[in-house]
Amino acid sequence: MTTSPVKETTLNEADGTDKQNADDGGEPFRLARRRKRKIDTVDKAESQKSTSDVKRPNFPPLKKGRFLDGTAEEMRKIPIPVNRYPPLKENWLKIFTPIVEHLFLQIRFNLKTKNVELRNTKNTKEENALQKGADFVHAFALGFDVADALALMRLDDLFIDSFDVQDVKPLKGDHLSRAIGRIAGKGGKTKFTIENVTKTRIVLADFRIHILGSCQNIAVARRAICNLILGSPPSKVYGTLRAVASRINERF
Repeated sequence: MTTSPVKETTLNEADGTDKQNADDGGEPFRLARRRKRKIDTVDKAESQKSTSDVKRPNFPPLKKGRFLDGTAEEMRKIPIPVNRYPPLKENWLKIFTPIVEHLFLQIRFNLKTKNVELRNTKNTKEENALQKGADFVHAFALGFDVADALALMRLDDLFIDSFDVQDVKPLKGDHLSRAIGRIAGKGGKTKFTIENVTKTRIVLADFRIHILGSCQNIAVARRAICNLILGSPPSKVYGTLRAVASRINERF
């Protein structure tokens, strides 16, 4: 039995062809070689020239509290809910006087948009006067008295915190009504006790609660209100309030 001799294939390194395929009459093939992508230096230089030729805008520096046209008019708009229209009409003079005489702002009530609009003037001295006036009107719109809301203008460390009863615990129907009743107490006794101990002011607006006071006092009052919503009896909340109040007094 005869065997055909095996043909040896050698690789031509010069041109990368197979000699066996060339001898058999087949089409020679070349080995695929990796080619590195060459960066066109000419295009790169042109792109750098094009970016350098672009002129950057040169804006003049802004003056303190001024715009480019030289004006310094700013405005704040505070929406007023429908239930606060009669109190706003009765206490308009009390709101108008401190804003105009002390903060030197202009104020008006827009009948079309139902917003109280504040605007600074040339006589406005304080930089944050417009924000103070907006906070004062906003506190009154939430339901606070004018005397309590006026403290936001005089003191810098007062804030307003708002949250819903259902944010603490999802309640419905009579359970929600009883939770609000526990917060208010008989004749508002529980609410007044929390206000006096924590030195805050609380407004119960349906299912929403607003607290006015310092950051630390707001945290104490909110913790007491959350315990009442969760079902704690008022007597237990009073005890915790007394302990926390004594600690706060010792610190100061």
